[in-house]
Amino acid sequence: MVVISKSDWKLFLEKLPDWQEHYMERLTKEYIELLSSPGNASDHFWELEKRIKKDRKHPGVILERSKSDAIWNIAMLVGENVITMDDLEGFSQDLIDAVNLILSR
Repeated sequence: MVVISKSDWKLFLEKLPDWQEHYMERLTKEYIELLSSPGNASDHFWELEKRIKKDRKHPGVILERSKSDAIWNIAMLVGENVITMDDLEGFSQDLIDAVNLILSR
């Protein structure tokens, strides 16, 4: 089991809200495109409702903050394209290596 360091945990807690905010900005732009596309307003409405229902469960929107799962959560955020490996600048090399190992499996 990989354990996150105290400094990496603190950095994760600092960065997570910004990562999620940027992801939700991307979602909002996708919703605007959906609503602006040709077609019936009712079709747009129901498609948007379906998307929001799905997206609200995505780790880019909501994520359980658990120190024991933090490295796995970071790997999931990278794997789900919420963040990139570049966003891990400032984290320890041990954490980055652990995320790479998880993603390579």
